Amino acid sequence: MTSGRFGYHFAMTTQLDWRPDDIDLSDMEFWKRPWSEREAAFATLRRERPISKYDGVVVEGSAIEIPPGPGYYALTRHRDVAEASRHPEIFLSGPGAVSQMDLPPEMVEYFSGMISTDNPKHSRLRRIVSNAFNPRNVRSIEESIDLVAEATITRARQGGTGDFVTDVAAPFPLEIICTMMGVPPSEYATVLRSSNVILAMGDPDVVPAEADPILAVLEAGATLTGIMEELGKYRIDNPIDDITSALVNAEIESEKLTQQELASFFVLLVTAGNETTRTAIAHALHALSEHPDQKARLIEDYEGLAKTATDEIVRWASPVIWMRRTLARDHSLSGFEFKEGEKVLLMYNSANRDEEAFEDPDVFDVGRHPNDHFGFGAPGPHFCLGAHLARREITVMWRKLLAETPSIHSTDAPAQLASSFVNGIKRLPYAF
Repeated sequence: MTSGRFGYHFAMTTQLDWRPDDIDLSDMEFWKRPWSEREAAFATLRRERPISKYDGVVVEGSAIEIPPGPGYYALTRHRDVAEASRHPEIFLSGPGAVSQMDLPPEMVEYFSGMISTDNPKHSRLRRIVSNAFNPRNVRSIEESIDLVAEATITRARQGGTGDFVTDVAAPFPLEIICTMMGVPPSEYATVLRSSNVILAMGDPDVVPAEADPILAVLEAGATLTGIMEELGKYRIDNPIDDITSALVNAEIESEKLTQQELASFFVLLVTAGNETTRTAIAHALHALSEHPDQKARLIEDYEGLAKTATDEIVRWASPVIWMRRTLARDHSLSGFEFKEGEKVLLMYNSANRDEEAFEDPDVFDVGRHPNDHFGFGAPGPHFCLGAHLARREITVMWRKLLAETPSIHSTDAPAQLASSFVNGIKRLPYAF
């Protein structure tokens, strides 16, 4: 056993035949394993221990002490994740923010937006934000997607780096979100760097080994918050046709967003919103390169398969691996007795491979139907507000890539992000 930045871990071995006792979802080394090994582990859990308990995550190397707490349960079956999501009055989103451990107040300040609230605050925030995404604003965003996709592909073909994430998957959704919010191009690199740090979970390719991982996340959150607070104040008196202007000037039943709420929403957009699309687009190139028969189907009939293909890409990628909930009271789920205050992780990645919910779940099928995946979260009030936008981005980008560069393919294995939260790809070599 060796020590890692986020606790102790076992030396890595190739393992497809797992025993439940050998699986530790709090061990960061588990999340560095190849996808095939991880999926085999979750198949074992769904079959033998669908609700499993894990010790709290130990964060090392930080001046800010975060107690690991009493641990958490992982829900790995599709039906259990769905049931928990449908009952937000029992499975709360508010306590502790998006993490296995309870974060200190200074971190929650930056990362306690809509995604980490319960009613009535959640309903209030969602009403105000939804109002800003009115049909006129949505049409304007959708029209820009085609233009940004075309410009992204042109840049990649004329002066690309050979890394699909750098050239296409990362800049495309980031530019759309920044344009949508009115963030100037001069800030794009800062926004990308800060969002990467927040989602990296200490991956040494993103956060240097000598850096304090918690302080790095706090500083990244403060940077994003500062950008949006400054922009939000300016847009109150100088509104233009962008979402930020709509948000800061929106008033629903005499309620408006505070500056902190606006900043938290921006952090949510450029992390969860941007990362989901980036991860899905990158996984799509890898999947289509590994499954040329599915790529051929798409090239032959993209319009006929666009909807099912986009949903299959999101299911396959499962960009957000889990979300946390906290029990509001004692509750029984699938015969398991939970106690008030206990924490659970809704394992979307495992639900999206559940044999009970999907026929041949380990097969990548661009025509899959039905496809009740949880790539945008499970049913309930926290279903992703940006699901329509993400689907549109993925659909438009792959329509253009396959039409203009049908021979595009990955040329080497992807570099996986060392994260239990985002199923990210850091680098993916490719060629046109």
